[in-house]
Amino acid sequence: MKSYKTNEIKNIALLGSKGSGKTTLAESMLYECGVIKRRGTIEAGNTVCDYFPVEKEYGYSVFSTVFYAEFLNKKLNVIDCPGSEDFVGNAYTALGVTDTGVIVVDSQYGVEVGTQNIFRTTATLKKPVIFALNQLDGEKADYENVMEQMRETFGPKVIAIQYPLESGPGFHSMIDVLLMKKYEWGPEGGVPTITEIPDDQMKKAKELHNALVEAAAENDETLMDKYFEQGKLTEDEMRAGIRKGLVDRSIFPVFCVSAQKDMGVRRMMEFLGNVCPFVNDMPDAETTQCEVVKADSNGPVSLFVFKTSVEPHIGEVSYFRVMSGTLKAGADLENISRGSKERFAQIFSVCGQIRTAVDTLEAGDIGAAVKLKDVRTGNTINEKGCEYEFDFIKYPAPKYQRAIRPVNESDAEKLSAILTRMHEEDPTWIVEQSKELKQTIVKGQGEFHLRTLKWRIENNEKLQIEYLEPKIPYRETITKASRADYRHKKQSGGSGQFGEVHLIVEPYTEGMPEPDTYRFNNQEYKMSVRDKQEIPLEWGGKLVVYNCIVGGSIDARFIPAIVKGLMDRMEQGPLTGSYARDVRVMIYDGKMHPVDSNEISFRLAGRNAFSEAFKNANPKILEPIYDVEVLTPADSMGDVMSDLQSRRAIIMGMNSENGIEKLNAKVPLKEMSSYSTSLSSITGGRSSFTMNFSSYELVPGDVQEKLLKAYEETQSEE
Repeated sequence: MKSYKTNEIKNIALLGSKGSGKTTLAESMLYECGVIKRRGTIEAGNTVCDYFPVEKEYGYSVFSTVFYAEFLNKKLNVIDCPGSEDFVGNAYTALGVTDTGVIVVDSQYGVEVGTQNIFRTTATLKKPVIFALNQLDGEKADYENVMEQMRETFGPKVIAIQYPLESGPGFHSMIDVLLMKKYEWGPEGGVPTITEIPDDQMKKAKELHNALVEAAAENDETLMDKYFEQGKLTEDEMRAGIRKGLVDRSIFPVFCVSAQKDMGVRRMMEFLGNVCPFVNDMPDAETTQCEVVKADSNGPVSLFVFKTSVEPHIGEVSYFRVMSGTLKAGADLENISRGSKERFAQIFSVCGQIRTAVDTLEAGDIGAAVKLKDVRTGNTINEKGCEYEFDFIKYPAPKYQRAIRPVNESDAEKLSAILTRMHEEDPTWIVEQSKELKQTIVKGQGEFHLRTLKWRIENNEKLQIEYLEPKIPYRETITKASRADYRHKKQSGGSGQFGEVHLIVEPYTEGMPEPDTYRFNNQEYKMSVRDKQEIPLEWGGKLVVYNCIVGGSIDARFIPAIVKGLMDRMEQGPLTGSYARDVRVMIYDGKMHPVDSNEISFRLAGRNAFSEAFKNANPKILEPIYDVEVLTPADSMGDVMSDLQSRRAIIMGMNSENGIEKLNAKVPLKEMSSYSTSLSSITGGRSSFTMNFSSYELVPGDVQEKLLKAYEETQSEE
C-alpha cells in the first residue's frame, strides 16, 4: 500500500452501547472500501473485528480492533470499540489516540445510558462527534423519536445530515440534505439509486438544508458573511464549515444507516473521507512535561504505544500512533519509559488480524509491530536524543473485584506472570497483592469483565483458577479510654524473659490536648510526658505513643521494643485481625529485671497489654464506605433505589440529567460485591454506575457481632 502523508490521514473511534451494531457497521465499511470482498457476520464468527476466540465464544466484542480503509485517496484508521460497560477502557484508549468519535445509536432504543457515558467522555477529551443512527430497519425503529431524544440530551448542536422517508421494516430510502439528493435501496440493500428529491419532500429537505448551512456558516465569519449575501454556500464551503464545527464541537452531524443491509454506509464513509477532520486539523498533543508536539512528519520520531495484545501464532503485537516524525522499517529507537532499545524490523498497517507490511508511517498514522523486546502499553518510544513522553489515557476506576488463586497452589508464580501480561493487554484489569487481606485481588469494570479474564486464563493459558469473595479491609478503633498492664515472664534455665508494661489507651483525634490525668476504678493516674512519637499509618490514621515513665521503672532503651509490640497489634487488630487506627497510648509504668529483661520481653508485654486495653476501650469496627453514582432510565429508578436500600445505602440525592435519572448514594463496600451483576439484571443492562472511596464509618452493632463471631471461628479452626 502507498505511504500516506499526515494531511491524508484520519483517525476514527467507532463507539456505541452494547448491541448498537458497531462490528456489523465496521464490516460494511470494510466492504465498501474494498478491503473485504464479502461481509462476515457475528453469528458466523467470521467478522474482521471479532477474531479472538473469547469473542467468538461470547458473540460480541471484548477487545478494541484496529482496521484501516483506503478511501477517496485518504487513509482512515478506525478503532472498533466494545459497547459493553465492562470493556469501557477500550473506548478511553481509542479516544486517546483518534481524532473523531463515530457514536452508533440503535434506532430501536435511542439514547441509552452507555451513549451518554461515551458522549461525556468525548466532551472531556474535546473530540469531534458524528452520530450514526443504525438499525433504522428494525421493528421498533423510530427516527423522529430518537432525534428528539438526541436534541434533548445533547442539545441543538445535533444536526440531521439525512432523514429516512420511513423508519422500521419499511426503511429503504432517505433524503440527504447536505447533497440534496434522494437515496433508495432494494429490499436487501446494495448499491443505491440516487435521484432528485420528490416534490412532497422538498419543503422539509430545504428547511433541514438551511439549518445545516447556518450551522456550518456559524463557525466561520467569512462563510457567515457569504451566506447572508448569497443565501447559500457551495458544497466545498459547506464541508469546510462543518469540519471546523466538528473540531469546535459546535455541530454533531447525524447519519442514517442500516449496517446489516449496508444501506447508507458508503454515503457516511464519503462524509468521513471528505469532511471529517484530518490529523493536522486537531489540536497538537502535549507531553507529560506540557511540551506541545506537532504532528509533523519532519519532526523527531516519537511513538505512543496504546495497546498490546498476544495473538495466536504471532505472539505480542504492539499498536502505536506516530506522534511525530516518520517511522521507517528497520529503525532503531529508544523506549524512554523503560530505558531499553528497540528495533522495528517490520512495521504494519493493521486490519484486524491481517497485517500489511509498510515501509514508512508518517506523523498521525496508526500502525503495529510484532515481538518487540520490552514494550508495554503506555510506553513512549523515540529516536535517540528525543525526550518526548506521553501519558494522556486515563482509565475509569474499577467497579468489581474478586480474590483469585490457582486451583493448584504450585501454579501461583505462573498465575502472577499471566495476570501481569493480561494487565498489559487491558489496563482496566488491575491486579493487587494485598498484604492486608492476604489475597491476590483482581479488579475490573464488571462481573463479565472478570469472567472474560477467567475464560482466557483457563482456555488460552490452560491454567485452572477460582474466584473467591474478597475480604473487606475493615479498620478497628476505640471509643473510650482504658487501662491495662501485662507481665511477660518466662524461665527455662539460664537467662529468662521478663518485662512488665502498664499503659493507657484512648481514641486519637487531630488537635486533642496533651494527656494529663485519668481516673479508672476511683484511682487517679497523672501523666508526666517525657517523650512523644506520632506514627502515621500506611492504611490511614495514626498511632501516637507517649513515654510517661517516671523513676526509671522501665529503661528508655526498652521503649522502642514496646512500640514495636504496639505496632504488631495495630497491624493485626485484636477484634478481627484488621488494621487498627487512630489510637493514643500512654506508657506510664512497668517493671524490669536486671538480668532477664530484654527487647523481646517488652515487645510481648507491650503487645499483650495493648490488646487487653484495646478490648476494654469499647472497640468498634470501621468499614469502607463508597460514593456511588448510578445512571438509569426513569422506568427502572424505583427498582434501583430499592436494591440500593437493601444494601444499607444512604441515598444522598436524585436528579434527572438529559432524560436519564441520576442517583447518588453512600454504600458500604461489603454490599457492593456483586452490584454490577445485580444492576445489569434489574435494568436489562441499560444502567451504569461509578464508585469511589469516601470514608471509613462505624459498622452497625449487628454487623459487628457477626464479624467478631466469624473471626473467633477462624481463630479456633487455626
